[in-house]
Formats: sequence, C-alpha cells, structure tokens
Amino acid sequence: MSKQTLSFQAEVKQLLHLVTHSLYSNKEIFLRELISNASDACDKLRFEALDHAEFYEDAPNLDVRILVDKSARTLTIRDNGIGMSAQEAIDHLGTIAKSGTKDFMGRLSGDQQKDAQLIGQFGVGFYSGYIVADRITVESRRAGLKPEEGVRWSSEGTGDFEVDAITKPTRGTDIVLHLREGEDEFLSAWKVRSIVNKYSDHISLPILMQKEEWDAEKGEHVTLDTWDTVNQAAALWTRSKSDITQEQYDDFYKQISHDQDAPLAHTHNRVEGRSEYTQLLYVPAKAPYDLWNRDKKGGLKLYVKRVFIMDDAEALLPSYLRFVKGVVDSADLPLNVSREILQESRDVKAIREGCTKRVLSMLEDLAKHEDQAKRDQYAAFWTEFGSVLKEGIGEDFANRERLAKLFRFASTAVDDGATQSVSLADYVDRMKEGQEGIYVITADTVTAAKNSPQLELFKKKGIEVLLLTDRVDEWLLSHLHDFEGKPLHNVTKGAVDLGSLQDEAEKKQAEEAAEHLKPLLERLKTALSDRVKDVRVTTRLVDSPACLVTEDGEISGHLARLLKQAGQEAPEVKPVLELNPEHSLVKKLEASEHFDDLAHILVDQAVLAEGGQLEDAAAYVRRVNALLVTAAV
Repeated sequence: MSKQTLSFQAEVKQLLHLVTHSLYSNKEIFLRELISNASDACDKLRFEALDHAEFYEDAPNLDVRILVDKSARTLTIRDNGIGMSAQEAIDHLGTIAKSGTKDFMGRLSGDQQKDAQLIGQFGVGFYSGYIVADRITVESRRAGLKPEEGVRWSSEGTGDFEVDAITKPTRGTDIVLHLREGEDEFLSAWKVRSIVNKYSDHISLPILMQKEEWDAEKGEHVTLDTWDTVNQAAALWTRSKSDITQEQYDDFYKQISHDQDAPLAHTHNRVEGRSEYTQLLYVPAKAPYDLWNRDKKGGLKLYVKRVFIMDDAEALLPSYLRFVKGVVDSADLPLNVSREILQESRDVKAIREGCTKRVLSMLEDLAKHEDQAKRDQYAAFWTEFGSVLKEGIGEDFANRERLAKLFRFASTAVDDGATQSVSLADYVDRMKEGQEGIYVITADTVTAAKNSPQLELFKKKGIEVLLLTDRVDEWLLSHLHDFEGKPLHNVTKGAVDLGSLQDEAEKKQAEEAAEHLKPLLERLKTALSDRVKDVRVTTRLVDSPACLVTEDGEISGHLARLLKQAGQEAPEVKPVLELNPEHSLVKKLEASEHFDDLAHILVDQAVLAEGGQLEDAAAYVRRVNALLVTAAV
C-alpha cells in the first residue's frame, strides 16, 4: 500500500473540534479511554484465538504497556492484542459507525465534567487523545497478517489523516501521543501511574511501565529497561469481596457502563452447585438515554474461565432487567459459546435464574430497608426504572409475587399524588373493613386520574384508589389480577360494586332511580345509539352528571387511545354512559326542548373528563354555543 492522505468523515471533524476546544475540565480521561481500548483489543484476540491459536504467534502473554519519552515529548500506549489491518485503520479511525457523533452531540449538557464522561459511551474514546496531543500516530498490525502488512496512521486532528504501509514485527497497536505544549504533567511517570491507579486498576490485564530510579549525578530520574506492573492485574470479580473497596467497585462500574454516576447498588457472588459462576451485577442510579431504544443491544459482559466472550449477552437476564450492568464469569460454558447456544443451554438458564433472583434481592433490600436513606434510594430507582420493571409481570411468571411487592403507584391517599410511593402491601394494610378488592384507575396523568368523575363515590366514602399513569399500566392490569388474594378492580370498567361498603339504602335508592328514569334511559339509548352501547343509572357519581365506562373484558377507553397514539388499530368498543340521577341537569334533561343536543353534550363532556379527544369537536362547540345563546335570551 502506498502512502495515502484521506479526509475524515464530517462527523469526526465535528467531534475533533469539540474535543480540542471544549473538553478540558478532566483531561486525564484520555488515558482511561485508550487503556480501555487496548484491553478490549486483547480480549478480542483471546476470543478469535479460540479458533486460531496461531494468532498468539510467539507472544501468548497479553499486556498493555505505557511508555513515557520526555525528550520526544510522547506518551505511547501499546498493546499486543488483535491489532488492525490497513483498511480497518481507515474504517475505525476515520469514520464513526451509526452516526455516533450525532447522538453524542445531542447528549451534551454544557457541563464539561459530565460531557467528558460521554466519550466512551459512544465508542469514540480514541479521539479523546486530542485533548492533550496535537498529533497522534498509530502503528498496528492485525494478528494473522505478515510483518510487512503493518500500517501507520497519523493525523493532527484537523481535516485529514495519512495512512502508510510499514513493517511491524509484532502484532497489536501502538498509539503515540505527541503532547502539545503545556501538557508536561503527562510526561511524569508518577502522574501517569496515579491516573492508571485511579481509573484502570481493575483492568484484568497487567498494565506495565518502565521502572525509574534517581540518578544523583544527573540530578533526575532515569528510565530502566525493566518493567513494573502498575495495576492489580486481576479481574475485579475474581478477587475476594473483602479485598475490594467501594470506590473500586464504583470505578469498575463506571468503566463498563460509561456512566459518570456511581451505581445505586451492587451484588458480588460466587455461585456453586449445578452451575459454577461468578456474578458482579450493578443497578444504575440513572436510566441510560437509550433505555427504550429497541435496536440497542443490552445484556451483561460474559466471560468463560476469565476469557472474554461477548459484551451484550442478553440471555443472562430477562428483558425487564435490561438496565442492569455487570459481568458473569462461567466455569461451565464452552469457550466457543455462541448466542444460539446461550438461548438453549441449561447452564445459561441456571445463570439467568440466579442473576434475576440476585437483582430482585438487591431491590427488595432497598425497598424494605430500615434506613430511610435506603428507601429513598429505592424511590429514586422506581422513578427511573419502574416502568421497565413492570414489564416483568408478564414475562417472569416465577417471580410475579416478588415483582408485585416491588411495584409503586400514586394514590388518592397520598397528598402529593404525583409521587409513586404506595405499594400494594401498603394499600392492603389500609383497606377498609369489609373491602374486598384493590381499586385502581388508569389515566394519562396523575391529575387526570385524581379528577376523574369515576372517583367521586370513592372520595365521598374515603376509599383509596391507586392512580396508574404509566403507558405500561394497561398491559400490567391484563397480567396482574390480584395481590395476596385481593382482586384488582379498574373503576373505569363495569358497574360500580362496593359490596358491603355500600349500604342497603343506597342500593335501594339506585334501583328506584333506575326504575323512575327508565323512559329517559330508553330515549337516550335511541338518541345515542351510534355512540354508546348502553345508558344506565349509577351511584359512582356525586358531582358530575355523567361518565363513560366499559364493560368487564373489553378494552378501556384509555387503552384504546394509547393504541391509536402508537399507530395501532384499536377494536371499536362502544362505552356505557352512566348517569347521576341526583344531578340537576339529568333531572331537567327529559323536559328540555334541546334533548338531542344535551344528550350528545353529556357524552362529549364525559369523553373530555377522562382525558379523551372528541371525534367531532366542531359539533360539540356548535351545540354548546346554541345552548348558550338560548340561555342568554
């Protein structure tokens, strides 16, 4: 290959401008990113060498080496991992796949400290070298290629980069940073060692630096030819828990998740029995930006006997726990395990069950902890991940009861109804004597739920109702039918039945009202035959004249709206119009000369009261205006 000068992808130019002009608040992150990339390159070599042992050549021991050259003002990060071919250098260093920079730019907050943490999250860590360097030279040779098939890539981080063929006797990659003026601190071996200890101590490969000793004659430190291991050089999860500090656990989480915040909780266990494996699992404090991205691969890092296998082993946890980060290291799986084998393996099933139970145990400990601060942590977790955890009720039958105890909802019994802090167990403990079920209502917002006409009778009698306002809640109710023997009742479905909480006098009064208003009900059914399935008297209303409900077994109006908003077809279900026989409008309705208009207005107002949209808003406005004109005469 002859020497070539090529242009960066437009997105890379944007990123380089950002790196060289903005991300100076935490310069030392460049070393963390480059060491992480070097470690990944070694992991990839281990994986590919499972089928190609010759890739190890004559250097089976993998490591990362850091070289400081004060006279040349360079800092070199060298690995003997998988390396790159010439085309891979052009593809990987000159372009960013999947518009990574566009997403990266969109996530920037203006806080340099936090923005710098995002670099690794989008797979653009290599470019962080330009924070301290005005030129970067990369020399690499892919394992399996001949020495003369090496490549040199070089750029000042502006618009172009150069690529040239070289002879490189050893496989792997050297990244040489030509430090810009003012970055002398990174020529200090002591400074570099401290950065490695801070960010990369958990890297399972040895990170080596040349030893230094004081030369009294020269009055300075001189570099020796011997190498010293700077980090622990043992995979964090393989070490005893008693030897690991909380800070080390947190640093490892930040490295594997590219999250700037410490995790909410973690669990570290060695499991023995039918399957033998080690798990180190973390629950994040904040939801990732792509939690709801269906194309985003999630899962744990999978190792087999400390050999890296894959980054996103989805089979190790159920989908509703996709926010969990961590590592599983199995002693039983074959080294050549594939995604297909993962789906079918009994050992993987045992690991999946074990990891799921551990995560749920972590959450249970936070939720019921005696320490209020821990319970506050669970409340914060629920705000971030509650909607995802609810998916488990339909996916994980074995853990349905455990999951149901972890759920939290807003409630009419809590002054701040926007706070999802009430558990089903809390509700059951507060149930009135004689109350047989748990009452819930679904709506788009807490405010809409609290002000729904369907709750008027419940408020009057002081009966607590849970307010379900997540989009997943309608689906949740189709799977969660009861809790501790108490059935869940959606108050927007079916005729209201409070059982023994409603006295005989009220029931008798409702029956008499239904008989008395029978002619009116029949007339309304005729006038509204194209809009409602039935018209009946109800006791659920106190202040409102009417409301809409659906029959048991049919989809609710709220679910129908959600389906339409999602672009899906919703089955046509006519609601039931329920009337408040004590309301003055209902009493005057039959004698009104505007009967048909009032009948339609009642339905339209009931739709609006439950947060729906009118199919013919103009007709509603015309009817109301006509009545206003009549009233004003």
